[in-house]
Amino acid sequence: MSTDTKQVTADEKPAAKPAAKPAAKPAAKPVELPAFEKSISDKVVEKFGDKIEVEFVKENRVGIKVSRDDVHDVAEFIRDGLNYDHVESVSGVDYPQDKEIEVVYHIGSYSDSSLAKQILVLATRAQREDNPIPGKDATKLPSLRDIFYSVEFHEREVFEMFGVYFTGHPDNRRLLLPEDWADLPPLRKDFAIKGR
Repeated sequence: MSTDTKQVTADEKPAAKPAAKPAAKPAAKPVELPAFEKSISDKVVEKFGDKIEVEFVKENRVGIKVSRDDVHDVAEFIRDGLNYDHVESVSGVDYPQDKEIEVVYHIGSYSDSSLAKQILVLATRAQREDNPIPGKDATKLPSLRDIFYSVEFHEREVFEMFGVYFTGHPDNRRLLLPEDWADLPPLRKDFAIKGR
């Protein structure tokens, strides 16, 4: 055995290595839209400019965020300028921390075969009241019923489940809940089931 070898005893501790600096995260790079989705979004951006925000959701899905004041005009352009002819679904998302409720329209096309797989996601937000009186408070959005007939029952469901009143809708009454429902809209995050 060589005498040059130094043995570490239990009392000795190896020298601490300097702490490594956490790697800096690279700046988020905007996702480049695929060619077909880009051609769709370019047409909307050309028409509405900074009134909208376009985002890539995933292949065959393009998201468009728009203010409540411009949602009707954008929807009309989507129908007339882009050949989307029906709304497949309408959903609501409650953002109590932002005091807003987002309404999301998933729009497709039966008549244009090039859009058969495409879904355009149109989203807008309404003011959220803490003590809602559906239809009689500020939680309102313009209805898209005159543009897309297929939203008729979807908007009614969002009205009763989130309390968003759609101005211009021909039949803003409850769809699933009793007409005398006096509690919070049941899909809001602050709704509590009684007795549990």
